[in-house]
Amino acid sequence: MEIRASDEDRERTVAALEEHAGAGRLTLDEFAERAEVAHSARTLDELAAVTNDLPASVQAGAAAAEKPSRDLLMLFAIAAATLVLLGFFIALSRG
Repeated sequence: MEIRASDEDRERTVAALEEHAGAGRLTLDEFAERAEVAHSARTLDELAAVTNDLPASVQAGAAAAEKPSRDLLMLFAIAAATLVLLGFFIALSRG
């Protein structure tokens, strides 16, 4: 049984296509073609076919890509604090 797509389903799919085009996964021509198909889709299966070769969520991918950089920043901050404390203790021991 095929489930009918709503206007919101079509809009959500086109928004996802816009994000993928912005991320460089689709050319403007590919985006235009897929958006046209999405706007005329009658079922959820037709909408799924428009995005089946793309990652599930651009935002989820972006969030996953940010996590390592935050971890690296935290590691750098800890290392810098350790060096400052080490320098302080060395200065105290010489004093």
